[in-house]
Amino acid sequence: MQNSLEKIRHSASHLLAMAVLEKFPEAKLAIGPVIENGFYYDFDVPIKLSNEILPALEKRMRELAKKNISFERFEAETEEANKIIIGQPYKKELLAEIIKDHKPIIFYRSANFIDLCGGPHVQSTKEIDLNAFKLLSVAGAYWRGDEKKQQLQRIYGVAFATKEELDSYLTQQAEALKRDHRKIGQELDLFTFSDLVGSGLPLYTPRGTVIVTEIVNLLNSLKRAKGYEFVDIPHLGKVQLYKISGHWDKYKDSIFRVHGHGDEFVLKPMNCPHHSQIYASRPKSWRDLPVRYAEVTKQYRDEQAGELLGLSRVRSITIDDTHIYCRPDQILDEMRGAYEIIRDFSKVFGLEYSISLSVRDPKHKQDYLGPDAFWDETESLLKKLLKSIGEEYAVGLGEASFYAPKIDFIQRDSLGRHWQLSTIQLDYVQPDRFKLEYTDEKGHKVRPAMIHIAVAGSLERFLSILLEHYSGNLPTWLSPVQVQIIPVGARHEEACKKLLKEFTLSNIRSEVDALNETVGNKIRKAIKMKIPYLLVIGDKEAKSKKLHIRIRGEDKVRILTKSAFLSKLSKEITERKSVLLN
Repeated sequence: MQNSLEKIRHSASHLLAMAVLEKFPEAKLAIGPVIENGFYYDFDVPIKLSNEILPALEKRMRELAKKNISFERFEAETEEANKIIIGQPYKKELLAEIIKDHKPIIFYRSANFIDLCGGPHVQSTKEIDLNAFKLLSVAGAYWRGDEKKQQLQRIYGVAFATKEELDSYLTQQAEALKRDHRKIGQELDLFTFSDLVGSGLPLYTPRGTVIVTEIVNLLNSLKRAKGYEFVDIPHLGKVQLYKISGHWDKYKDSIFRVHGHGDEFVLKPMNCPHHSQIYASRPKSWRDLPVRYAEVTKQYRDEQAGELLGLSRVRSITIDDTHIYCRPDQILDEMRGAYEIIRDFSKVFGLEYSISLSVRDPKHKQDYLGPDAFWDETESLLKKLLKSIGEEYAVGLGEASFYAPKIDFIQRDSLGRHWQLSTIQLDYVQPDRFKLEYTDEKGHKVRPAMIHIAVAGSLERFLSILLEHYSGNLPTWLSPVQVQIIPVGARHEEACKKLLKEFTLSNIRSEVDALNETVGNKIRKAIKMKIPYLLVIGDKEAKSKKLHIRIRGEDKVRILTKSAFLSKLSKEITERKSVLLN
């Protein structure tokens, strides 16, 4: 089914190109690949396109599809290929690369439209449901993703096998738009961006910092229970560090460079090389292993401005990172412990997950570091772990990192979207490149295995997912303000401040809204800020031993004694789940 969808989506991108060329015969074609849920095509046209043009293009695509146009694949020699793409400079550049790489030159013909394309495509447009695709938006895109090159206009579309699947997707997207974390983040005053600081560099407000701190506290408590130790590393490192690790050759175009008075430094794009140097700082015996270093720290990527998106894609990335150095006989137990942390962490947030075993592509061994023996052994051990814990998994061929295979956990949110957050990597390459060692029982110097673990991954991205997952209605333990106390009038403020002090002593985050506003306005503000519990204190409430509690999402006011409320609330926060509503 997935292969069939890929063909439908790729073919829809060609229908789009046909429709655009009919309207703009002078248009220059770039690329039109399949992406998640759909496709896009990049065009160089003389006028600025807007979303208003999409219905007309979509209508023409349907008219073309009704003609049952076939997609005919054929190969061409260099001379013929150059004639076909006359007047198409972007295709000419792509053709030059194909020729240089000695690859076959493949075209697809659809009626009078011919495109340089590797496929695959449907046999005929009769395989495309006319009501199961839709054009979504127009956006700018630089040719080859390079800001120094021509800016093109990209038209995005989605396509599915049936109209029902399209409708379901559009409904999900409409709900996701309402839950956009950027909108929620602004409404709840959680984070901001500044042009003076720079794009892609989020600034957390006090409220946002509370949320991040709570997530970090949860991560640290889970890791501490497994015997992990915490370290702290600088944000800089010498270029040579990343040349040894291999990250420089792989990511040098996205690494921030810092020039000092002598050595050339970079803002660290990864943390594992630094952690390896902590390991290497003292001799290790087999009795010292495993060594487990955990840290929540920042790393940096020089992402292109057009790829930045709220907290989802940033340049400063707060990452929860753990690296374990262990003996061969400890590998499975250590990876099992990491799996248990990821499992328990996901459960706290109600995130179900599936698992993918990401391995290297044996047809492209040149893209990976280390000998075959390393890869064969590490992939085998990851499979053994998954079998031992009884988890089903898919295999992601070619999805391994350049130095190690990994187990990827793909979490599913309340909107049914899938996110790859957590990962466990088993690595022999980094210890070998850094010449890490320990002394075994026989006095020999041997290399340790290295396990890389991320649980939440990027905390920025994780927070963006959480805000949309909960639609901003964060569970009480995560809420920046857990109880809002509202005095009816100035004479009730003293009673409110007394309550505030009691809640604070019970480690409950509370605020008193003493502004000179109406009670109704204060309640509306607290509801908009999605605060879990509201207490309105007037004459009756100030004298009573019971609290009148407004619970987020409920119309009915609950009445509880202060001690009962504090007890239930403290339990809810400590156990990180709702107990008041049970």
